[in-house]
Amino acid sequence: MNTTHVHYSGWNNCLRITNSDVELIALLDVGPRIIRFGFCGGQNEFAEYPEQIGLSGDRSYHSYGGHRLWAAPEVQGWTNHPDNSPIEWEENESNVILTAPTEEGTKLQKRLSVHLDAKRNHVQVVHSIINRSTTKLKLAPWAISVLAPGGRVIVPQELFIPHSECVLPVRPLVLWGYTEMQDNRWSWGNRYIQLRQDSQAKTVQKFGACVTQGWAAYVHADHVFLKRFPYGTHLTYPDFGCNAEFFTNKRMLEVESLGPFVTLKPDESITHQEDWFLFREVSVGRTDEEIESALKPILQTSTIVKEM
Repeated sequence: MNTTHVHYSGWNNCLRITNSDVELIALLDVGPRIIRFGFCGGQNEFAEYPEQIGLSGDRSYHSYGGHRLWAAPEVQGWTNHPDNSPIEWEENESNVILTAPTEEGTKLQKRLSVHLDAKRNHVQVVHSIINRSTTKLKLAPWAISVLAPGGRVIVPQELFIPHSECVLPVRPLVLWGYTEMQDNRWSWGNRYIQLRQDSQAKTVQKFGACVTQGWAAYVHADHVFLKRFPYGTHLTYPDFGCNAEFFTNKRMLEVESLGPFVTLKPDESITHQEDWFLFREVSVGRTDEEIESALKPILQTSTIVKEM
């Protein structure tokens, strides 16, 4: 894992992390925010917003694109508190640690610890939220990857079980007030749910799920961005039990994972781990059988993440 200071887009103060095959770009003037993840010299798997490139120091919230850390439940002005201030960073033997200042409005401090495998395209991101207030706070960590337009997310469903063997529900799906089930961006399979990003779309779509398999894959051309995340049966997750949520509009598609609710005392913290894998030259079809055939070898070679 090599790190260097670089200019990226309109930001002059950035950190590049690479293993010579893939690279990440972390912003140092705002954040913590990973604005780029992709193959060296290739496309950014994350979305960027041209009108926000180079911004910093503003008191209004900006999405920027890339990968960010929020706190659930979603409350306007609290969850999307502006992260426009410079951050601190340090590097040890295996990780780059990106730490934001304590937020004025929430008294939360957010941190990303990033490790890039030297031998394969595997990134481990540990998200931390620290309660810097003087009172207890109930929250859940919420890791959001904003993916570039033109792809589709694939989300596994639970395995089929005949009625004679199981009468209890196994597939909790959560819908928002604006979710439209008949939208042509959806594909509802027996094994997988697919949600497609459409740059001509006039409405947004979102759904959440309890994904016990702990993964979701974003397919963009012949690239597959695989995100693995934990699930714990004994834990309470936000939004009617979601450990994963998916949102799309005409500019991007978000693949989001959530940790469980915790109550943090002053100066206590919660961590939430994701593992990212990036593959190229993968042909992923549309049917359940085609998806299974393409993703099975990818899943077998990627690390399983367990609840910490």
